[in-house]
Amino acid sequence: MSLYNYLSKIFLSNSSRYTFGIRSFHTTHVQQLYAPSALGIDGYLQTRKRIKEQFSNFSDKFRTKMLDFVSDSKNMIFTEDLKNMVHLAEPTDLELVTNMIKKFNTQKTEFRFGSFIFGPVVMRMFHFLDAPNEALKCFEDPDNNGFFDQLVSYQILLDLLYNNEMFDEMYRVFEKVQEKQVNMTKFPKYPVVLILAACYKQNTPKSFEYATKLWSDMINVGIVPLRRASTFFGALALRQGAPHIALESMSQQKPHYITIRNIKAVSLSELHRFDEAMTVLRGVLDVDQPEQKDKHTFFKETITKVRTAIEDSNNKDTLKRFEDIEKALKDRNLIDDQTLDQLITSEITLKPRVKNLPRGMPKMAFKMRQKNDLLG
Repeated sequence: MSLYNYLSKIFLSNSSRYTFGIRSFHTTHVQQLYAPSALGIDGYLQTRKRIKEQFSNFSDKFRTKMLDFVSDSKNMIFTEDLKNMVHLAEPTDLELVTNMIKKFNTQKTEFRFGSFIFGPVVMRMFHFLDAPNEALKCFEDPDNNGFFDQLVSYQILLDLLYNNEMFDEMYRVFEKVQEKQVNMTKFPKYPVVLILAACYKQNTPKSFEYATKLWSDMINVGIVPLRRASTFFGALALRQGAPHIALESMSQQKPHYITIRNIKAVSLSELHRFDEAMTVLRGVLDVDQPEQKDKHTFFKETITKVRTAIEDSNNKDTLKRFEDIEKALKDRNLIDDQTLDQLITSEITLKPRVKNLPRGMPKMAFKMRQKNDLLG
C-alpha cells in the first residue's frame, strides 16, 4: 500500500478533521481522476514526513524566521528554505509559502546555484492540502513566470481543479499550457485528458464545441490522443447527440477495450447501422471463453440503447437477430451493470517505467494496474 493510500485510509474521510504533524485542518473527499501515485504525491508525502520529523521541535520558530525573511528586502529566500517550507506547509501557511515563492522567483538569479525544480513539488503541496484557489492564484501570478513551466505541474494543477469542479478555470490553465508549449508540444497528453474530462463533465454545447475544435486540431497535426481522452470525447459526443463524431473518434483506438466497443455499438445503433452494431456485439462471443477470467463485456445500458434504436426502426427481422445475440450475451454473463460514465471517470493509474538493469539481472514484475484502468 502506498504511503498516500495508507495515510488516506487512516485520516481521510468525508468532511473529517484530522491531524498531520503538529497542526490540524479539514479535508473533504472528492472523486479524483489521476491516482496520487501517478502525480508523485506519494513521494511528496514521504519527504514531508521526514522533514516534519526533523523540524518537530522548532517548526514554529522556522515559520517565524521565514515570515521575517519575506518581509525584509535585505534577506534572500534560499532553495532549502523554500523546500523545507513547502513540505511543512499546512493551510494556515499557504500565504507564507506563496510569498516565499514570489520572492524566490524574482530575486536575482545569479545568487541561485541549485538546480532544484520547484514547480511540481509546490503543486503537489497544493493538491495534498486541497487548495485549488491558492494554487491557481500562484500559477497565474506574473511574478511567478517560468516557475511552473513543467508538464507535470500543469497536470497536477488541472487535476486539482477537476477534483473541485472548477472547469472554467481549467480552460484558462490549458490556454496557458498551449501558449507556453513546454517541451515543444502544444497538446501534452495528460493535460489533454484532463481538459477533455472537464468538457465531458460540463456536457454543454459550448464544452462540446471546445472539445471538437481541440480534437480536430490534434488530428490535423497527426497526434493520436490517449485512449481515455478518446473515450471522454466520444462519450461527450453521444451525450450531445452526435453519434457520427463519437464513432469517428474511436477510429484510431484498439477495438478490444470495453469503453471503445461500447461507444462504437451505441454510435452505430443511433446511426441506424444495425448490422454493424450487431457485428460489434457479436464480436465478444467469438473471443470470449467460458473459463476466461477477464471477460469481454458490454454495459447493460449499451444493450438497452441498441435495443431501443432497433425497436424504433420497426424492423422485426433485425430485432429477432438482436435478441438472439442478447440472449447469447446473457447466457455467457457478458452483460455488465457498470456504466460508461463510471468507467471513464474511474481513477487513472500509471505503470512505473522499467529502469535499465545490469545484464543477467531479471526484471521484476510490476504490480498490475487496477482492472478498471486496464479495461478503460
